[in-house]
Amino acid sequence: MNVVSDGADARLMLRGHDPVAYFTDGRPVPGRPEIKAEHRGVTYRFATEDHRRLFTANAEKYLPQYGGFCSWGVAQGKLFDVDPVNGWKVVDGKLYLNFNGDIHKVWEGDPAGFISKANRNWPGLNR
Repeated sequence: MNVVSDGADARLMLRGHDPVAYFTDGRPVPGRPEIKAEHRGVTYRFATEDHRRLFTANAEKYLPQYGGFCSWGVAQGKLFDVDPVNGWKVVDGKLYLNFNGDIHKVWEGDPAGFISKANRNWPGLNR
């Protein structure tokens, strides 16, 4: 999992951004440290209690793909950090993240192709 440490949260996903907001607000929103939930040993923060409830009711719907690593990087067979603000997109109901805005523009040139390659590579990288 691509996690960071922040305060009491040693394994924080999305650098503290609310995973539900990408779907409901259509944009990244910083989560609040006091509104959080654990899932598979990772901490997720939320902007609102409603978002936390949505997540805990169906976490799989909101999880970033490839453990929160860069989708373009996984397509290349590598694990890179992500920019959860400038490198993200929801495609077919799934959240994909990329290293930065420039890499995200490359990924946007063929999201289906990069997703296909990443899906093939991910099992070998996810050990």
